[in-house]
Amino acid sequence: MTKVVCCISGKGGVGKSTTAINLGLALHQYGKNTAVLDANLTTPNVGVYLGVPKVPVTIHHVLNDNRKKLNKAIYEHNSGLKVIPGDLSVGKLNNLKIDKLKSVVADVEGLLDYLVLDGAAGLGKEAASALDACDSVLIVTNPELAAVTDALKTVEVVKKMRKQVLGVVLTRSRKDDVDLGIKEVEEMLEYPILGMIPEDKNIRKASSKGFPILHKYPNSEASIGYKKLAAKLLGEEYIDMTPPIKKKEHLIRDLLRVFGFKSR
Repeated sequence: MTKVVCCISGKGGVGKSTTAINLGLALHQYGKNTAVLDANLTTPNVGVYLGVPKVPVTIHHVLNDNRKKLNKAIYEHNSGLKVIPGDLSVGKLNNLKIDKLKSVVADVEGLLDYLVLDGAAGLGKEAASALDACDSVLIVTNPELAAVTDALKTVEVVKKMRKQVLGVVLTRSRKDDVDLGIKEVEEMLEYPILGMIPEDKNIRKASSKGFPILHKYPNSEASIGYKKLAAKLLGEEYIDMTPPIKKKEHLIRDLLRVFGFKSR
């Protein structure tokens, strides 16, 4: 049975796509056959973040053409992650059959262990289609009052659609006096925080090179956060199997910093 999990947020810019991508890769690293589908149909970015903006068959082709099946739009990224990207062409938005997403997702039933949907931000028809197509939901938000307030609206919509909320992923956490605390967020949303993803400049660095941070910088704090999130969803104990940085590499990095250079 394929488990379909939708990453959703009340507003854009909170790290929803980054979470969908890296959660998908983390599940893959735990041995689960996983794919990430870009359900942000009007502004798809998953393919862009992974350095594959153009592919022969996208989710848009499948939605608009009854002859095309979803398994034909699955591609394997160099990181090992399977991805179903969207089409960047504005022309593909004409007469887009958004309501078909649920039936299209059913095409891969049994072919995957997990299908992670990167849902559209906001509370419109596009976001609703992703929610309708999933089994369970992860609410992605920042620890800022405006973001959490929008996330609360999303929670209400999810409840009305009778979808299971697994919990909250708190991204871009700085753990300072400005951020809301964990208890405050949990009390506002009435769901537990399953994952804490700290603010990490390596996310942007990895994305600029077309890779998930989990693949490019596996020892980073954000990567560890995503691996812990995947372990929690799977009901497994988190064990860090990432090869540690060698002492020699630490020494070189420290020397570079002394002389004003940055290591990559």
